[in-house]
Amino acid sequence: MLRTEELLLNVGPQHPSTHGVFRVIVKLDGEIIKEAIPVMGYLHRGTEKLAENLSYTQIIPYTDRMDYVSAMTTNYVLVHAVEKMMGLEVPERAEFLRLIVMELQRIASHMVWWGTYLLDIGAMSPFLFAFRDREIIIDLFNELCGARLTYNYMRVGGVKWDAPDGWIDKVKKFIPYMYGKLEEYHTLVSGNEIFLSRIKGVGKYDADTAIAYGLSGANLRCTGVDWDIRKTQPYSLYNRFQFDVPVRSGGDCYDRYLVRMEEVKQSLRILEQAVAQFPEQGETMGKVPRVIRPPEGEVYAAIESPRGEIGCYIISRGKQEPFRLKFRRPSFVNLQILPKLLVGESMTNLITILGGIDIVVGEVDA
Repeated sequence: MLRTEELLLNVGPQHPSTHGVFRVIVKLDGEIIKEAIPVMGYLHRGTEKLAENLSYTQIIPYTDRMDYVSAMTTNYVLVHAVEKMMGLEVPERAEFLRLIVMELQRIASHMVWWGTYLLDIGAMSPFLFAFRDREIIIDLFNELCGARLTYNYMRVGGVKWDAPDGWIDKVKKFIPYMYGKLEEYHTLVSGNEIFLSRIKGVGKYDADTAIAYGLSGANLRCTGVDWDIRKTQPYSLYNRFQFDVPVRSGGDCYDRYLVRMEEVKQSLRILEQAVAQFPEQGETMGKVPRVIRPPEGEVYAAIESPRGEIGCYIISRGKQEPFRLKFRRPSFVNLQILPKLLVGESMTNLITILGGIDIVVGEVDA
């Protein structure tokens, strides 16, 4: 009988699919994982504590850094929570701009996930195609707010600037282009035998497990649970538009892949309707006090980010700084199931499973 010894191995942080300071300590018996311990890293920007000494407008740039491939959505959750607490009305044109940039951001975020996921498991070309198409969205954001990654675009009561002339027309042109590219992605990857052999049946769990771990986004909807905050608890203007919530029932990496790819298509559907209904005129900032002081009390606001439910909980004492601020970060919560998924798997599947969860380290360790 062959005698083996357990091996303790650090996977990351400089390793495919960890993408940052995150790493996993795995205990191996040969190629089989016996134990997995996620280590969040040492980024620790202390966003929530810093917020206690900042005005609400000053906090917005910090939200950019929480999810640096989806900064528009993290901008929004903060201002949405403050507006909910203050009972502010946001002008229609501003809300349209917010919704359009959030759905463009969802597509751009999924492009980063798709390209890096395929790169991690051995395919080079999809990464190049994904970043080529994401660049169009980044150029649109750069034209809108002067930044390519951390936008600082949302404001309590509206947005920082109106869209420049011709910007909405450029979004209109992007929609059919992206529909065509999405079909190319499916042709190139989704039916590829090598790709399917890498992800089908890997990292599988059921709906009860997903709910018990508090999973959200594609990590929840891949188990048959129809839950998308844009539909179940509508915010912004989402109740005006027709779109489907992608749901699969297999609960494996393949179904999580298909859910996210379908989400790109549904985001394009929303954008089609939004640009068609975009108001020709209107204000981009509501009637907001010069100094923002929400009334004493507390509020929780949640939205559907590309990685799932991101929430913002604020306790106010009636001052211009929050008494306490807490973010519910979907990557941090979704990651909790990782040890359960990895135990019993081979090292070959570690990257497949980790990449399929789609974490952003800034959300894990903010």
